[in-house]
Amino acid sequence: MDARQIIATLRDGTDPGPEALRWFAQGLASGAVSDAQAGAFAMAVRLRGLGPKGRTALTLAMRDSGARLEWDLDRPVIDKHSTGGVGDCVSLILAPALAACGGAVPMISGRGLGHTGGTLDKLEAIPGVTTRLGEAHLRSIVAQTGCVIAAASAQIAPADARLYAVRDVTATVDSIDLICASILSKKLAAGLDALVLDVKTGSGAFMARPEDARALAEALYETANAAGCRTSVVISDMSQPLAPALGNALEVAEVMQVLTGTCAGRLAELSILLGGVSLEQAGLAATVEEGATRIASAISDGRAAECFARMIAAMGGPRRFVEDWQHFLPEATVIREVPAWCDGYISAMDGTALGMAVVGLGGGRQVESDPVDPSVGLSDVLPLGSQVSRGQPICCIHAARVAQADRAEAALRAAVVIGDAPARVPDLVQARIG
Repeated sequence: MDARQIIATLRDGTDPGPEALRWFAQGLASGAVSDAQAGAFAMAVRLRGLGPKGRTALTLAMRDSGARLEWDLDRPVIDKHSTGGVGDCVSLILAPALAACGGAVPMISGRGLGHTGGTLDKLEAIPGVTTRLGEAHLRSIVAQTGCVIAAASAQIAPADARLYAVRDVTATVDSIDLICASILSKKLAAGLDALVLDVKTGSGAFMARPEDARALAEALYETANAAGCRTSVVISDMSQPLAPALGNALEVAEVMQVLTGTCAGRLAELSILLGGVSLEQAGLAATVEEGATRIASAISDGRAAECFARMIAAMGGPRRFVEDWQHFLPEATVIREVPAWCDGYISAMDGTALGMAVVGLGGGRQVESDPVDPSVGLSDVLPLGSQVSRGQPICCIHAARVAQADRAEAALRAAVVIGDAPARVPDLVQARIG
């Protein structure tokens, strides 16, 4: 096998076959494939595609490039994954809620990609928390608390670790084949009994067009089930931020408001629905509706918050984080309201532009080595359809410096449309597959 020949085969639109893809995945894991070759491979897949058989072969090859976890527990092993959007911090709510309802949740998550925030970056906004855990430590936390949210170890799908970083800086994030292989290689290696995937569509999603989101959802569903993991897919709206905040610490604050019962909205609604689907998939509820009721109860009676508190402490965070979370989260030095520039209604938002404004503030990465400022971002973002008067705040910018806040405000004014009539707000859940 030769990396150059495999790349050339893909470039020319020919299927290289399972053996070649397995060799390339092993080369990514071992270092035999260079960064330049990894980038060329990603671009060839992005432009030419692999097809269903090639996509499944790449997914399994990346899964088998490292270790695979096996579990011997008295509860089903379940997980959820989102394809990414803005203000999407469901995982931090759902993992402890599922654990409180009888599931074991070893959630292998990622960092920010492009304009979207990463679950690991959000968790690490909590002082002391580390998401890089060895297998023994990860298993111990699941045994103690029922859930853990961690980075894939060097042993889990190491081929994806290489390709994941390359995709972010080579404009190949939005490839259905690469998204599918990246998500599922890690999830399948985690030894799951059931998986629920949340595919986003709308201006803040990688798959902005409904037809693209549907294609990705079907590809994920077919590939995961073909690999033996019982999987359902929900397609949800990302035409506006899911939570009214974007940025790592700011989104953790929204999570805490849901877990402590002081906030209801789109974030809580989607978390409860996905939890219901998860419990039904895992056999812990007879129907999605029953599962959703159980998740809502675990949140309202504090059991989910208790699981979250134990998980945070086990990962190195403050032991009393849930009781005093406002004290622990970092705050930006510059906080500025953005006033509406005219009377009207919030009629449209460019979610990608909002996400990139947060990246520009330092809340995300331009290249994989960039540090992330956990305190910056946007908060109090008014939802679509809101009626506003000139001068009324439509959101709040959190920045490290005045010049950054100035740039973010200019970007925000370009990203938000204030129209004369109320906008049609899309349904939060667009479809369910499986």
